[in-house]
Amino acid sequence: MSHSAGLADFRAALTTPGARGPVLTSLLARMPIAMVGLSLLLYVQRESGSFAVAGFVSAGSLIGVAIGAVAQGRIMDRLGPTRPLLVASGLFVMTVTAVIVTIESGQTGPALVAMGWLIGLTEPMVGSASRALWTHLVPAGPIRHAAFAYEAISLEVFFILGPALAGILVAAPWSGTGLVFSAACMVVGGVGFALTSAVRSVRPAPSSGGHLLGALATPGMRTVALAALGFGVTVGFVEVAIPAAATNAGHAPLGGVMLAAWSLTSVVFGVYYAARPWPRQMGLRLPFLLGMFALFVIPLAITSNLLWLALLSLVAGMWITPQSTTHSTAIELVAPEGTATEAFGWIVTAVTLGLAAGQSTSGYLVEHVGVWSAFVAAGLAGLVIAGLVLVRRHTVVEQHAPAPELVAVS
Repeated sequence: MSHSAGLADFRAALTTPGARGPVLTSLLARMPIAMVGLSLLLYVQRESGSFAVAGFVSAGSLIGVAIGAVAQGRIMDRLGPTRPLLVASGLFVMTVTAVIVTIESGQTGPALVAMGWLIGLTEPMVGSASRALWTHLVPAGPIRHAAFAYEAISLEVFFILGPALAGILVAAPWSGTGLVFSAACMVVGGVGFALTSAVRSVRPAPSSGGHLLGALATPGMRTVALAALGFGVTVGFVEVAIPAAATNAGHAPLGGVMLAAWSLTSVVFGVYYAARPWPRQMGLRLPFLLGMFALFVIPLAITSNLLWLALLSLVAGMWITPQSTTHSTAIELVAPEGTATEAFGWIVTAVTLGLAAGQSTSGYLVEHVGVWSAFVAAGLAGLVIAGLVLVRRHTVVEQHAPAPELVAVS
C-alpha cells in the first residue's frame, strides 16, 4: 500500500463526492479545538484571580478529553457517528452552561474542577469521526493518505489560530465570551457534521472481537500510541519553555508568536513530506520522525537570544505535522477491524497525556533549573521514547487485508 501523496491526491480527496459537507462542517467543529481549554483557563483566572485554580480546571479538562476521545470513539465504532455526536453535542452544551453558572456564582473548589473534566469529556470528537470517515469516502492508497495528511494539517492550522483568537476574546467586556464562542462553533460544526448525508449513511462494520482494550488489543496499535505519547511529551516541554524564554527576555507576548511560527513551518513541511515520506517502512518511520524532532529540539537550549531561538524553533517545528500524519496513516495498518474511530481516539489520548506530562515537568525545570534544561529534557525524553518505538518496530505490520472499517448504506 502506498503511503505517499501528491497535490493531485489532496485535490482528489477534497473533491470526492460526498466529502464537501463533512469537510466544511468539521472545519467549524475543529476550529476551536485549542480554544476551549485556553478560553476556560483565562475565564476562570479572570473571575477567580487565581492561576492555580485555573490550572487545576484546565488540567481537569485535559483529562476529560483524554478519556472522552477513547470512549466516544468506541461508541461511534459500535453505533456509527451520527447519534453519539448529537448526544455529545447536547451534553456539551449543558456542561458549558453549568460551568458558566458555577463560575459566575463564585465557586472555585472541586466542583469547578469536576466541571472542567466534564467539558473535556463531552467535547464532540469530530476529529476522530472525520478521520474514520475517509476510510469510507476514498479507497486505500495515495488519495486516502492525502486525506489523512489534510486532517493533520488542518488541525495544526487551528492550533495556531485557536489560542490567538482566545487571547483576543478574553479582552471582551465579559471574560466568558471566548468559551461561549468556541463552544458554539464546536456544537454547530459537530451537529452539522453528524447530519451530513455521508456521515448519516455510515454503518458500523463487524468488530473483530470484544477485547477489553479495544483498539489497543494489537501490539502495533500500542506502538503507535507510544510514538504519539513521545510526540506529546516533547511538544509539552517546548510549549512551556519557549514562552518562559520570551518572558525571561522581557518580551512575554513573543512566546505565543514563536509557537505559532513553528507550527507554520510544520504545515509547509507537512505537505512536502506527505508526497515524499521517508523511511518508506512505517515501522521505521515512526521512530525516525520522533527522533529527528527530539534531536532538533535540543539545540534550542544553546541560546537565550530570541531571534536565534525563533529560527531554531522553525527548524524543529518542521517535524510536527509529518508525525501527526504518520500516526493517522499507521492506524490503518495496526488497528483491529471496526475500531478506526476509537483507534484515533487513543492517539488523541496519548498525545494529550504526553502534553500534560511534558508541560508539568517543563514548568518545574524552568522554575528550579533554567529554561535550557527544559529543552534538553524534551530532546532526551523524545529520544528515549523513539528508541522504545524502534525496538517495537516489528509490531507495526498490517493486521488484516485492506478494507474499509466502515460501510455505508446508499
